[in-house]
Amino acid sequence: MSGMEQTEILRQRRNHKMRRFWALFIRYLILIVVGVLMAYPLLWMVGSTFKTNNEIFSGIHIIPRNPTLDGYVNAMKSYGGDIDLWRALLNTYKIVIPKVLFTLLSATLTAYGFGRFTFKGRNFLFAVLMSTLFLPQVVLNVPQFLMYTRLGWVNSPWYAPLILPSLFATETYFVFLLIQFLRSIPRELDEAAKIDGANRWGQMIHITIPLMSSVIFFNLILGIIGSFQIFTAGYLMTNGGPQNATLFYVLYLYRQACQSLKMGYAAALSWVLFFIILFLTLIIFRTVGRRVYYQ
Repeated sequence: MSGMEQTEILRQRRNHKMRRFWALFIRYLILIVVGVLMAYPLLWMVGSTFKTNNEIFSGIHIIPRNPTLDGYVNAMKSYGGDIDLWRALLNTYKIVIPKVLFTLLSATLTAYGFGRFTFKGRNFLFAVLMSTLFLPQVVLNVPQFLMYTRLGWVNSPWYAPLILPSLFATETYFVFLLIQFLRSIPRELDEAAKIDGANRWGQMIHITIPLMSSVIFFNLILGIIGSFQIFTAGYLMTNGGPQNATLFYVLYLYRQACQSLKMGYAAALSWVLFFIILFLTLIIFRTVGRRVYYQ
């Protein structure tokens, strides 16, 4: 090999290394920029919990100049009216527990019906059910409000427009997950249970549901997290009434931030909610999670 050929090979290698270097440099630069843009609002909210209201509106800096714990102190007491964090949290618990339980019950029964029974129109009804996945909730809010108004459910002190719909498998995503998992469970298990004398109810309770417990547990966690963040339904259906009975945590947070402009207090409320959900999730994992069957 001549000297010119060796020089050309070395030059090509250097060019290849430079192109690779610049490609990696640009890739990581984009990742860093996007990461900063995504992390900055979160870091700013953390810093805002230690700022006064005046400092929050005076700049976009993250680190507070005069740190204060007033936001967290005010979050633990009545602050701004006859409704406080504890009342809003109690209102939220009143809807989280029945809504999650009814959602799991209805979604499991619906998934079992579609997955284990053959009936006329099943494919059509399943297609209609799955099509609701593509409907944003904001499209359904006005028709639902009009329907619930005619039924006399709006301003109900027992949360009728917020709880009763969960009895009809309105969480299509949960139903979809359960059906897909149910298809992986061999029908031979049901047939063996049938030979042993188990009816459909016994097959579902003692065979199918225990095998589906991992997906049901996953839906439980998502349901709790989603129910704690309920806002639109309470804002549109009842607007916190009657007499603050449906003023949920996130709706209370919204009023403090966007109506009263108590941003430091609202930021502290956000992090309090995060730790409440985290604490409950850990408890559920340590209790219910131990009884989940993983294949």
